[in-house]
Order: sequence, then structure tokens, then C-alpha cells
Amino acid sequence: MKKLVILILILLICPACFAEKKVEKISLQEALNIALENNIDYQSSKMNIDKAINSVKAANRLQNPEINTFFNIVDIGRGNPQTAGLSEKIEIAKRDARKKLAQSNLELEKQNLDYVKFYLKMDVREAYVNLVAAKEILNVLEQRRKLLNDLLAIAKKRVAADEVEEIDVIQTEIALDQLVIQVNTQKANVKSAMYNFNKAINANNTSGVQYDAEDDNFSDKEDFIALLSPKPLAKLPSFDSIKESSLKNRYDIKIAEQQIDVAKKNLVYVSRQRVPDIEIQGGYGFMTKGMSESGSFTNGAYAGANIVNIPLFYSYGPEIQNAKTEVNQAELHYLSVKNKAINDLNSAYEKFVTAKINLNYYNDNLIKNSKDMIRVAQKNYASGKASLTTLIVMEQSYRSIVAGYTYALADYYNCWIEFLREVNSENFDLNEESI
Repeated sequence: MKKLVILILILLICPACFAEKKVEKISLQEALNIALENNIDYQSSKMNIDKAINSVKAANRLQNPEINTFFNIVDIGRGNPQTAGLSEKIEIAKRDARKKLAQSNLELEKQNLDYVKFYLKMDVREAYVNLVAAKEILNVLEQRRKLLNDLLAIAKKRVAADEVEEIDVIQTEIALDQLVIQVNTQKANVKSAMYNFNKAINANNTSGVQYDAEDDNFSDKEDFIALLSPKPLAKLPSFDSIKESSLKNRYDIKIAEQQIDVAKKNLVYVSRQRVPDIEIQGGYGFMTKGMSESGSFTNGAYAGANIVNIPLFYSYGPEIQNAKTEVNQAELHYLSVKNKAINDLNSAYEKFVTAKINLNYYNDNLIKNSKDMIRVAQKNYASGKASLTTLIVMEQSYRSIVAGYTYALADYYNCWIEFLREVNSENFDLNEESI
């Protein structure tokens, strides 16, 4: 009773907590647009640009002045002026180096943002494909359940006509019961894939909308355009041409190059700390009648200059050595990124080539032959030329091939997305001989 009261109170306070989320079906392109506009992580990353711009402005600053006063009290003031003025520290060879360092960091943040944007698009595309694949596998299982129900009806008729034993009905019912478990599991997989799709979009919205893929299967995709992928029969350019283009355009390599530039500019800035600065002073001085040796009021201006920050006791050696080490580390990191990129590109290229071969083999051979096989098997069982066991085996083989085809399609799309990740190009054209 207590739990029921609590549940009612929660329902009255927050009825939306129990409301079913609105599901909105969107295309892949719409998903990409929503992600770019509303993705929380991407919005946060864009703020780094504003921070970097402010850092450039801060690096271009002039030092704030200081107000100086000097007053002598009682007898010590006789013959000495009282002063009030300003002093300003002028940096020598530091401000320009600091500004260039900040600008280099700004360029690094811009490239990081491009990298985040690109990978966001790839994540959304991959999640969309996985969701469509999960829905199509569920559709395959539902079709199989329909087929088994049809077989069950045929088996019952033949048992009633004393054409076959009752074991045919039992065998079909067992197959149906086993299929129910697979269907339930796949329904959960579809929900999980939908959550992952929304996780990839990660939209900043308060409406509670749950996004779903507009496409429910791959079967109707003859031109592959809707999923932003090339036709399986499209010719793939040579690996050497792809590698050459990729090494020029990869975001991680560009970022590594920019990190070298940042490290070098930081070394210049740190080294400039050894250069002494100049401090200039100026102001107004006066002596009252009582303090003046002439017995009259005197006044005038004063000016002075100091050389400050002379690297006599400390010459910034450790900071400079660390900055040199950071340059060496950045250069090594660049070589490492480049070497790994070549290996990753090789791997993605081989996987995509294999995925193309497998998908084309399904299209050219397995799908057509398996459809012919199940059609003949159903006809033979209905006419009494084949046993139910043979038909169920054939049916399981057919559905296995159909499911395998769906997985091959999903693998093809995902391998294409992985290939795009490695070439770092969203609109790679397979029809171009030289990239």
C-alpha cells in the first residue's frame, strides 16, 4: 500500500516521467544535420575556439602601469622633493613571440574542432547503419516466423489428411518456440541500437524526442546513395594514390604538424625570457617652502629608466631545455602518427576490399540460389515430395543466408565508414583514378 501511494504521488508530481518518449524517424542526412547543430560535445568543443581567440587577445596585451609616490616626512624631507608619478614596464622581444604562440594554439584548436566534427559525422553514420542492420535482422526473423506459421498450417492439414505423422506439427511448433526467443532478443538489440544512435547524435534538446532511422532495411537500396556509400561494383583506386592523398589530408597528421609549430613557437617565447625588459618612470616632484633650502616653493617633472629582469642569477635554463624537449617530442609524435596512419589505412583498405567481394558474392550467387532453393523445397513439401525435416533444414539455411547478407551489407557500410575515417575524407569518390 505504501509503495502504491508513493507511485501515485510521483505520477501526480511528474506525469512526464511515465510518458512514452516521442519517436521521430529521420534520414541519415537529417541525423548528421541534427548532430552538427545540437550535439552537446561538439558545442562544448566549439567553445575552445572562443577561448583560444581570447588567449590571442590576452597575449597581445600591454603591461599595466604602476602608480608611484614618494613622500619624505619631517626633517628628512628638507632639501628632498616629494614625488608622484607612473612607471611602465616595456617587454622586449616577448609580446610578439607570445602572440604568435597564442595564434598557433588557435590554429591547433581549429584543427582539433575539424577533427571532432569529422569523427562526429562518422559516429552518427556508423550508428545509423547499425540501427538499420538490427531492424533488418528483426525483419528477417519475423519473415521466418511467418514462414514457419505457414508450414505449421500445411503440416496440420497434412496430418488431418493422414498424409504425414503428427511429429511434423510438433517439430514445427518447436522451431517456432525457438524462434520466439531469437525475435525477443533481436527486439532488444534494435532498442539498444536506437539508444546508441541517439547517443551518437547526443542532441541538446528538452523535448525528449527519441530519434529512429528512417530506413528499416537495406534491401531497397539499389544505389546506396541514401546511406552515403558507393555501389559495391564501383572500382577502387590504387592504394598508393589513396595513401598519398590521405597523408596530406588526415586531420591527425595536420594536428601533429601544428603541435610541432606550437612547440617551436613556445621555445622561442621561453628563450625570449632571457632578454631584459625596460621600465620607464615619470611624474611630478615638488618641495614646499618649509622643506626647500631656498625658502620658496619649487616643483618640476622627473623621468627615469630601469633595466629589469636581467638574467644574472637565473637564466631560464630548465624552462628552455623543457621547451626543446617538447619540440623533440612533437616531432617524434608526428612520425608516430604518420606511421600508424599508414598501417591503419592499409587495414581499412583491405577490410573494405574484402567487404566488397563478399557483398558482391552474395548478390551474384547466394541470394538468387537460396531463393530458388526455398521455393522448390516449399513446393515439394506441399506436394508430398519432401519431408518436413528437409524443408526446415532448407528454411534455416535460407534464413541464415538472408541474415548473412544483411550482415555483409552492414559490414560493407561500416567498412566504408572506417575507410573514410582513415582517409579523413567525408566525400571520397571511388570513381576518381587519381585522388
